[in-house]
Amino acid sequence: MRNTLLICALLLTGCVDQTNLQPPASLQPYHTSTPANTTTPHVVIADTPLPTATPITYVIQSGDTLSALAERFNVSQDDLRAANPDIDPNSMAIGTTILIPDGSAALAAASTPTPVPVPITQTVCHPTADNGLWCFALIYNNTPDILENVSALITLTDQNGSEIASQPASLPLDILPPNTSLPVYAFFADAPANTNPQVQLLTALQSNTGSARYLPASLNNTLAQMDSSGRIAQLSGQIQLDAESKAVTQVWVAAVAYDKDGLVSGVKRWEGGSIQPGTSIPFNFAVASVGPKIDSVEFVVEARP
Repeated sequence: MRNTLLICALLLTGCVDQTNLQPPASLQPYHTSTPANTTTPHVVIADTPLPTATPITYVIQSGDTLSALAERFNVSQDDLRAANPDIDPNSMAIGTTILIPDGSAALAAASTPTPVPVPITQTVCHPTADNGLWCFALIYNNTPDILENVSALITLTDQNGSEIASQPASLPLDILPPNTSLPVYAFFADAPANTNPQVQLLTALQSNTGSARYLPASLNNTLAQMDSSGRIAQLSGQIQLDAESKAVTQVWVAAVAYDKDGLVSGVKRWEGGSIQPGTSIPFNFAVASVGPKIDSVEFVVEARP
């Protein structure tokens, strides 16, 4: 089990001991092929982003909207609709792959200002049964401040170092608290075998820990219950707000699954509503591994007024 499992960032993170990983009834695992991990990060240090094809592809995540994606990738909503005529802007299914037009311009915009030079502590890719590839890069905030808008570029290269594909990758939350790790991640469809992932940090902006944009919510009574395969964990707990705090209007909980070697094997974000000062709300969701069995789960919470 990872030594960091029992270390939580003050008021912003929660964790669960593997002794609480108990099997519940009838949860079905994802089916994947044999995982292929890259434990030593291949980090690219550059002033400009790596070249990428135009357009690029992006996999819809929980909470994505057409307007938010247009702002994030610096393209117009009309261009997004034109590139994806089959996508309903009001009902974008999680896991759907869409095209982002003019990806090189989006990445160039994302590379400025210069990101805070925080360490990328691991990269790992897990192949899927349909020849896809999930890639994770674990980023550790070793600064005393909250980091915002953390993103990276994950590039796959062949054995000769030639680029095969690249994807922008973001955290499951808008923030990365001090002394906390979260992964950026991307999915590559039809990825060839024997590829090497490279990671370049694109954005990481410093925000004062006491910023009024975030509230110090905490996690209590976290529990992870495993299914019989060991690859799905049903998660539950409570999000607590101090009596002296302002009311919360939006809250998110990110869960990161790790295998027995301490490598990221899955990530999931839960979204909640308002919390009044001095009260708590429950959360309940599942995180699935796209690779080996889950050995431990870490939680991070983000709350906004």
